[in-house]
Amino acid sequence: QVQLVESGGGLVQPGGSLRLSCAASANIFSFDAMGWYRQAPGKQRELVAAITESSTNYADSVKGRFTISRDGVKNTLYLQMNSLKPEDTAVYYCNLHRYGLGADALEVWGQGTLVTVSS
Repeated sequence: QVQLVESGGGLVQPGGSLRLSCAASANIFSFDAMGWYRQAPGKQRELVAAITESSTNYADSVKGRFTISRDGVKNTLYLQMNSLKPEDTAVYYCNLHRYGLGADALEVWGQGTLVTVSS
């Protein structure tokens, strides 16, 4: 089974930057969809950014500030977070969704990494 491990979270001041990483224990295929989700205290989990082989998609709240990317050679997903705001504070989760039939289909989540934006 594929495992995802996030890293890069921490405490940062408003306006600062962080780069989150999500390392996969097995190969990420070009047709896999991957994304970053976040969940703040008392709020629902929400999609922050997603990436496929042909497109990227961002939540309106992070457009222009966050950039999602992935490295197929390193089997790693990234989220570059710039101009961070206090409302970005949340646990960020990496997700992999593989469309397929039966055992070929996958839905995998990482354990999460905490991002705290505070002055």
